[in-house]
Amino acid sequence: MYPFELYLPTKLIFGKDSIEKLPEIMKPYKRILLTYGGGSIKKIGIYDKVKELLADKEITELSGIAPNPKVDSAREGVKLAREHKCEVILAVGGGSVIDLSKLISAAVAYDGDPWELVQDPSRVDNEKVMPLADILTLAATGSEYDNSGVISNPATDEKMPIFGELNPFASILDPTYTFSVSAFQTAAGSADIMSHTFESYLVKEGCTLTDGLCEAMLRTVIKNAPIAIKEPDNYEARAELMQAASFGCCGILADGMAPSAWVCHGIEHEISAYTDITHGAGLAVITPHWMRYSLNAETAPRFAQYGRNVWGIHEGSDIEIASKAIDKTSEFFKSLGLPSTLSEMGVSAEHFEDMADHVLKIWFGDFKTALRPLDKAGILEILNASL
Repeated sequence: MYPFELYLPTKLIFGKDSIEKLPEIMKPYKRILLTYGGGSIKKIGIYDKVKELLADKEITELSGIAPNPKVDSAREGVKLAREHKCEVILAVGGGSVIDLSKLISAAVAYDGDPWELVQDPSRVDNEKVMPLADILTLAATGSEYDNSGVISNPATDEKMPIFGELNPFASILDPTYTFSVSAFQTAAGSADIMSHTFESYLVKEGCTLTDGLCEAMLRTVIKNAPIAIKEPDNYEARAELMQAASFGCCGILADGMAPSAWVCHGIEHEISAYTDITHGAGLAVITPHWMRYSLNAETAPRFAQYGRNVWGIHEGSDIEIASKAIDKTSEFFKSLGLPSTLSEMGVSAEHFEDMADHVLKIWFGDFKTALRPLDKAGILEILNASL
């Protein structure tokens, strides 16, 4: 078992009507920066509920935060937070809103441009990060329970992670708030949860407890995603997915495991930086092709373990079971209505060379430590196979 450190300072408040705890959470603060995306939180009533519960607070709003959140929104948020002397951020939405809010929280006390913190997270002053809480509306990224975010800069065609002590201090998770999430976004979120799990699980060496957690996570999504898509108001299915999302990226799935380079996320970030495709949909395409690239005699036992313990495949050699498990993965994503090729989302090979060069230069993980080590040629092989 490999050594690890785990720090989870976020208080998860899970269940129907958990928003009623919001006044208690916000009690120490008077001036709040409320961040959100489009009009969905108004349509389903969360916006009005927040304003009702926090009627005694001074609330400044930053709206219009986009999927694959853009650094310009963070710049605007920092400006608003400073002008109105905000003391805390309340992010209401999915991972994009929370990610963008994390950058704002880090940048309010920073003298330079917020993008500099993305380029060099060591500049984040963890002692001066503005407190952040959130109300989650989409089961996907796990940003409600981790210390990082992902920010896009259209001016430079870059999508990069930011790290620091950026965990929300409290996250409100009411599965009923995901009832209105579309079938496509539910599917894409489910693929994202599975990808977070694969990134920790499909490594050179695991350990019994954490392997079991990863396998349970995968079985949970495989069981509940189709139900949630078919029955959007199914509370149990939505709750299972929301719980899985929170644990997918918080670090617990990596405890004791061999280091992971998070290859699929690194590659997908390059694609969505240029094309703004939905992150989970891109992962659903890239992941099976990364698996096929990585499968060989040395890695087959790891993939075969996945096939046996998640898909219940027991007939055949390790290579045969592994190959069937990869096929099952691809078929599952397709059954959810997700694309199986990048070309279906309008992606061409035009920038593949630049993507491969860039990810090797900036990514936090060392691709040489991946289950099958990757260089530029390997990245290009996966990208071209995904077209």
